[in-house]
Amino acid sequence: MVDLLNALVVLSNYVLIPALAYGSQLALGALGVTLIYGILRFSNFAHGDTMAFGAMVTILVTWLFQGWGISLGPLPTALLAIPFGIAATAALLLTTDRLVYRFYRQRKAAPVILVIVSMGVMFVMNGLVRFIIGPNDQRFSDGERFIISAREFKKLTGLSEGLAFKTTQGITIVTAVIVVIVLFWFLNRTRTGKSMRAFSDNEDLALLSGINPDRVVTVTWLIVAGLAATAGALYGLDKSFKPFIYLQLLLPIFAAAVVGGLGNPLGAIAGGFVIAFSEVLITYPLKKVLGYLLPERFEPDTLVQILSTDYKFAVSFTILIIVLLFRPTGLFKGKSV
Repeated sequence: MVDLLNALVVLSNYVLIPALAYGSQLALGALGVTLIYGILRFSNFAHGDTMAFGAMVTILVTWLFQGWGISLGPLPTALLAIPFGIAATAALLLTTDRLVYRFYRQRKAAPVILVIVSMGVMFVMNGLVRFIIGPNDQRFSDGERFIISAREFKKLTGLSEGLAFKTTQGITIVTAVIVVIVLFWFLNRTRTGKSMRAFSDNEDLALLSGINPDRVVTVTWLIVAGLAATAGALYGLDKSFKPFIYLQLLLPIFAAAVVGGLGNPLGAIAGGFVIAFSEVLITYPLKKVLGYLLPERFEPDTLVQILSTDYKFAVSFTILIIVLLFRPTGLFKGKSV
């Protein structure tokens, strides 16, 4: 029984909790991608760098607050700075839409044109972020590092394995739950949210019903700004901030959106956790877990690791290809890719 508990603790420490936190970050990112695809009708390749911009502003404001001696005690000061990151990201996206996307939208440009345009916006955003904050790792987390540390857990339980639950992981999971609840309430209960859903389902019918398309577009970008800046800041808090990481993060975010069903918010959340658990589980060496579960003579000599962590993004790419080949509408039947 003790060995089973130790195995469960090891699995929770290195797979379950990290995958829950990572999945929450991917789900928030995928929600932004799926809203743009469902309402504005194109795949936004600049979304990863939008997350990087929001995280960058959050970091700069966090450093400012830390310099002024403002903090939240055991919680990261970045929680106070995230609203500023959201506001700056909203201003950036609305300006980009006015200067770039609106031109092509008015001319009814094909979705592939908007995809190519978003790639240009992606390079501009990436250069802007690196110019302002630099290309190196930036750490901005403060406060208590752990909700419970491995040493405290061992002392409490008497087990030989310790469970370490980081504060940033807990904040990420709780924040994601709150954001998702508020978003679904907004989309299903408010007049503006219902207008957005109607616009997504049938644009022509929505226009005939008197729905203002400019208002729908503006609200969509505001929501996407909130999701992107929050996801970017939480990812930076949980791991570290580096502009190029967010460019790489675009692959698992798109994979999550496609797996769940592009244009389907519920699917984006499910897809985020499918991708996260797949990446973490396939790249985690299970030797220690099996050592507790199997009799001593059957203990494995190898790491029992399917893929190295260097190939983590290959997992999401493989899942993306499989879904596109066999079920392009995703698990929750979003719009076909």
